[in-house]
Amino acid sequence: MKVILCESVKGLGEMGDMVSVKDGHARNYLFPKKLAKPSTPSNQKEVEAKKARQAKLEEVKQKEASELRDKLANISCTISVQSGEDQKLYGSVTTEIIAKAFEAEGIMLDKKEIQLDEPIKKLGVYNIPVRLHPQVIATLKVWIVEK
Repeated sequence: MKVILCESVKGLGEMGDMVSVKDGHARNYLFPKKLAKPSTPSNQKEVEAKKARQAKLEEVKQKEASELRDKLANISCTISVQSGEDQKLYGSVTTEIIAKAFEAEGIMLDKKEIQLDEPIKKLGVYNIPVRLHPQVIATLKVWIVEK
């Protein structure tokens, strides 16, 4: 049976793809969960319209992320922490702490967007990449200073 996918289905295809599946799989799984529709001209037009709406929405999100990247390029944030000998920190600075510090500056970042390989454990200046959108990566400038 030929169906048009309304959503991306792992192992089957992306939204808008026309795929052949067994009748039982379509009737018992794809149709009840509204993951696919039968391949008819009207359903094809409907899915194409949905795909166009999502493309416009994605474009708007990418533009917003680019604007935020430009704004972040001019901002740095200072985080005060306690440290011991050799500029080593008591504890560490994590993505959550960095996100809260930027929130205090008025910039909302999700801690999952911050790409920190490992927690920061020394004083200094760090350039940290942030994935604002799949195609937009910004760099945060973070100063870790002693309290």
